[in-house]
Amino acid sequence: MHEGLSLPTAATAPPSNEQVVARTGRRDFLRSALGLGGVWMYAPSAIARAAESGRTAPSNRITLGFIGVGWKGFAGCWGSLLQSFIQEPGTQVSAVCDVDRRYRERAKSYVDSFYNNSDCAAYVDFRELISRKDIDAVVIATPDHWHAVMTIMACRESKDVYCEKPLSLTVREARAMVRESRRFVRVVQTGSQSRSNPNLRAACEAIRGGRLGRVREVHVGCGGPSVPCNLPPEPAPDYLDWNLWLGPAPWRPFHSQIHPVAFRAWKDYSGGGMTDWGAHHFDLTQWALGMDATGPVEIIPPDGKEVRSLTYRYADGTSVYHSSMNIDDGVTFVGTEGKATLSGISGRTRFDPVSLAPAAHELVVSDDLRGNRGHYADFLECVRTRGKPVADVEIGCRSVTVCHLGNIAYALGRPLKWDPNGEQFVGDAEAGRMLERACREPWSI
Repeated sequence: MHEGLSLPTAATAPPSNEQVVARTGRRDFLRSALGLGGVWMYAPSAIARAAESGRTAPSNRITLGFIGVGWKGFAGCWGSLLQSFIQEPGTQVSAVCDVDRRYRERAKSYVDSFYNNSDCAAYVDFRELISRKDIDAVVIATPDHWHAVMTIMACRESKDVYCEKPLSLTVREARAMVRESRRFVRVVQTGSQSRSNPNLRAACEAIRGGRLGRVREVHVGCGGPSVPCNLPPEPAPDYLDWNLWLGPAPWRPFHSQIHPVAFRAWKDYSGGGMTDWGAHHFDLTQWALGMDATGPVEIIPPDGKEVRSLTYRYADGTSVYHSSMNIDDGVTFVGTEGKATLSGISGRTRFDPVSLAPAAHELVVSDDLRGNRGHYADFLECVRTRGKPVADVEIGCRSVTVCHLGNIAYALGRPLKWDPNGEQFVGDAEAGRMLERACREPWSI
């Protein structure tokens, strides 16, 4: 695992080809130091709430910058990040960033219209956004291969981060994100909205508490791995900075089946369905099994004979199967007393027999009531209080690691032993090399 990270800063970066910068004046604001665990943490100016009704005073709001305002960032899949966050009390969206001019201008227009002004800054290069001292937190909704670099650089610029799932492109990136967020004492929330769904929270707590008896097996529905990209070259459109879109990924010519939303099919940018919906459904698996701080100890790919599905084995004997490529199959937990099927994000749960289902009052009785207030609101509250969010970066790291381990087992086609404490394969150097990837300069991790 790399202990040092070599990432460029805004000060040393060359200027981008296109800049649309509407800079706002930088307000002075007070950051209060809070002691926690022997480390001094800095709370943003928005910790104070206005006593009067209506919107919080501008000087007391959490100022947000958005990086990636195309699909999930703006239009949304199960909700738009920009349109959701801007509605949260006590926030001020100050800047947006996207390498695609169409999305950048659309987002700026939306923010300006919302506030009835023209103050929202629009950037091509995210380094300009995160270097602003008047921004408290950033929301990252770029393709997966950018998540680690942007999150780490934002943490180093003293920004809190909401980063969409899947957390990373590799196992080593995920651990680096945890390490750097802790080093700079930042709040980092993973965009696993299921963690804030009261139905799913109650169901996971019921399963973890023994409602199904001893859970012996879990069946997960999600897509498969991504594949190498062999698409022919196409001319890059004039509205897109293609080189900056690629960033840390290997250079290749533009193709319209990569950008804007089809990138998850290709290995250089994503882990495919295994890390897309797998980040939801394997996350539910980890949560309900009480495995948020660990992971499987063995991964066995299908062999067309005795092993029909990719199989994870945990130290307690539980087996988890990637038994379906259909996300609608959700996650099914099979216990000695019954079974339950949970679906990520939507919150659908089904218990068999139905008598095992959590009662209505259990939807709000939780070991962490914060999980019932909404995923975006939870992040913002933790920015104010310096608390740990319900989908903390460590949880995102452990869950996406399960997905990555599955992809590696699929690729190698042989059983793998995994040490979840040391986060390394046991006796398999080839598999170990697949835990990380080289990044194109100047974006190396």
